[in-house]
Amino acid sequence: MQTWATVDVPRLAGGGPPLRLHDTATGRTRPTAPGPTATMYVCGITPYDATHLGHAATYLAFDLVNRLWRDLGHDVHYVQNVTDIDDPLLERAARDHDDWVVLGMRETALFREDMEALRVIPPRHYIGAVEAMGEIAELVGKLLASGAAYRIDDPEYPDVYFDSSVTGHFGYESNLDEATMIELSRERGGDPDRPGKRHPADALLWRMARPDEPSWPSDLGPGRPGWHVECAAIALNRLGTQIDLNGGGSDLIFPHHEFGAAHAEAFTGEHPFARHYTHSGMIGLDGEKMSKSRGNLVFVSKLRAEGVDPAAIRLALLSGHYREDRPWTADLLAQAEARLARWRQAAALDAGPSAEDLVLRLRTHLADDLDTPAALAAVDAWASEALERRGGDANAPALVRDAVDALLGVAL
Repeated sequence: MQTWATVDVPRLAGGGPPLRLHDTATGRTRPTAPGPTATMYVCGITPYDATHLGHAATYLAFDLVNRLWRDLGHDVHYVQNVTDIDDPLLERAARDHDDWVVLGMRETALFREDMEALRVIPPRHYIGAVEAMGEIAELVGKLLASGAAYRIDDPEYPDVYFDSSVTGHFGYESNLDEATMIELSRERGGDPDRPGKRHPADALLWRMARPDEPSWPSDLGPGRPGWHVECAAIALNRLGTQIDLNGGGSDLIFPHHEFGAAHAEAFTGEHPFARHYTHSGMIGLDGEKMSKSRGNLVFVSKLRAEGVDPAAIRLALLSGHYREDRPWTADLLAQAEARLARWRQAAALDAGPSAEDLVLRLRTHLADDLDTPAALAAVDAWASEALERRGGDANAPALVRDAVDALLGVAL
C-alpha cells in the first residue's frame, strides 16, 4: 500500500538523553533501549472515518518517538497497518450504500493527505490487511496446527479462535481481571457470548465465509481474518519476533494489543512481544470522548479546508501530555495559532538568545515520556526573550527552527 511523502527532518548536532516511555504492561516509565535499528509497530486506522483528532493525536505521539530515536542516531523501522476489511467498514458501507472497497480507499487516501499535512514521518511499511491476506491466513494455519487455536463446533461456520490460555501469561499487558476482559471484548467487537468457545474472551482468528460478505481463499477455507491477528502477522513478518515498541490509542490496550501480542508469542515462543507497550489518551469534545459511535468527531481535513494551518493543529494536540485524556476546544486551537505566530515571529529575527540550552531542554523534556507541555513552554520562553530583547546570537534563530522542526515536527 502506498504511504505518504517523506518528511525532511533536520539533523542536529550532539544528542540527548535516552528516551523514557511509559509501559502499560509494567505501569512504569522506563528507558527504551533499542539497538542500532529501533523497531516500532503502531496500529493504523479502519478507514471509514479518517482522520479525526483522536487519530491525529495518536500518530503525532508516535511521530515524536520516531523523531527522538532518529535524533539519538537510531535507524527507525516503523510499520503501520490499515484494517481495510473488518465489520465496522462493511457496516458503514452498507449504511451509506457505498462500496466497501471504494470507501476504504477513499478514507485511506484522505488519511495519507492529513498525515502529510501534519508532517508525520511515514512508516517504512504501510500494509493493508487485504494485501497481507495470504500471510495472515498462514499464521492462523500455524497457530491452529500448533494447538494454539481451535475450530468452534459449528457445522455451518466452523470459525477459528485463539485459545487465550496457551501462552501462560495472557493478560500481562492490560492487567485486567477476567470480568473486565469479557465486558471489553463485548464492547469492542468480540463475541464472548458465542456458544462453544473455550473461554468467552477468546478472539476470532478466521471467520469462515458468510453469504454476501467478502472472503478470500485459503487452506483454512474461504473467509477473512479477525482483527488482532492481522497486526500480529504484519508485524512479525517485517519487524521480527520481538519489537521495541507496540503503540496505539488507549482503547486498543484490550482486546487488540493484548491479543495481538498473544498471537505473536504463541507462534514464536518469544515473550514479551514488545519491550514497551505505549498508549495515547483519548481526545474529547464537549465533555465526551471523541468517537465514531457518538458522532462527535472533529476531522483534520475539515479544519484544513477551513484554512487552519496544520502546524497549529499539531501544536494544539501537543499542548497536552500524550497519555492524558484531554478536550479539544476552539480556545485550544486559538491558543495554538497564537503560539505558532509568536514562534515564527521570533524565529524570523536576524538574531536571538543563544539556542543551545533550548535544544538541550527540548531533548530532555521530550525524553521524559514525551513531556510536550514542558517542551512547548521552553520554546515559549526563548521566543519571548527573543522578541523582548532583540539582538544576540545571529545563528540562534536558524538553530531554533531546525530544533523545533526536528524534535517537534513544527516548521517555522
